[in-house]
Amino acid sequence: MRVAVFSAKDYDRESLAAANEAHGHELVFFEAGLEAKTTPLAQGFPAVCLFVNDEANAEVVQVLAAGGTKLLALRSAGFNHVDLGAAHAAGLTVARVPAYSPHAVAEHAAALVLALNRRIHRAYSRVRDGNFTLGGLCGFDLHGRTVGVIGTGKIGVVFARIMAGFGCRVLGADPHVNPDFEAHGSYAPLAEVLAASDVISLHCPLTPQTRHLIGAETIAAMKPGVMLINTGRGGLVDTRAVIEGLKRGQIGYLGLDVYEEEEELFFADHSSEVIQDDVFMRLLTFPNVLITAHQGFFTREAVRNIAETTLANVSAFESGEGTVERVLPPE
Repeated sequence: MRVAVFSAKDYDRESLAAANEAHGHELVFFEAGLEAKTTPLAQGFPAVCLFVNDEANAEVVQVLAAGGTKLLALRSAGFNHVDLGAAHAAGLTVARVPAYSPHAVAEHAAALVLALNRRIHRAYSRVRDGNFTLGGLCGFDLHGRTVGVIGTGKIGVVFARIMAGFGCRVLGADPHVNPDFEAHGSYAPLAEVLAASDVISLHCPLTPQTRHLIGAETIAAMKPGVMLINTGRGGLVDTRAVIEGLKRGQIGYLGLDVYEEEEELFFADHSSEVIQDDVFMRLLTFPNVLITAHQGFFTREAVRNIAETTLANVSAFESGEGTVERVLPPE
């Protein structure tokens, strides 16, 4: 199949080219992201490959379908950037990578917890400047603390296992009970998890029901000085409400690998520009905030698995044999 690959970075080209040796598809790489103004690039491609910040809204989907596209192959587990109803109505199949490496994201979340707690980012800068004082760097023992895991799918389970290994009490909030999680923690209502947890980590998908799950009301229900970690999707967090929580000290530590307006920032070099996002720049002024640029998935194993599963989806769709990891439209 001819596949238009959008938002293609060097590592995407390398990993997909290596995986494609077993499939033989014609991959055409575009550095540009998919959005309304770039959809003409996909004209005549039966398959289009998207990443997390590409936009497949109803307008884009209709143009793709009119141009001959039959398959949207996502290089991600999440699919909130695709209008599934519009895709189904247009006759498009949407496929995703459901489990590329839960360890990658969970371990990154744990890294944010440790770095924030022990102020590793600040200590690193001090020592580089020849400052070896310890004032302001005191952390706390994770052992015996309560960690709340919101979303107990594959990533949430791995994160729970890691935190249990530190000797933490682990509480989970999820409408769906996962027996694998219960080996490392116990379930509780969301309100109880928010009130009891010293550390809260988000591992749930972004849906209309979970958008701004963390907002003014839920922040007020948390322990004063709580640590909040988000390696899921940026839209889970109301950033303006979090800023107010940081200013009041209700949120004592914030670790983000995702940001709700990241489409205009992440996966590109803006170091020689003036960043226009005032909300994001306000976040950077807090000494107890640590932000990484959506790199939680970025391990060799995960990148390889993403490429292999993505192209396996394309091959299965083309041949009608094997498994296509379909995303079903909403009921």
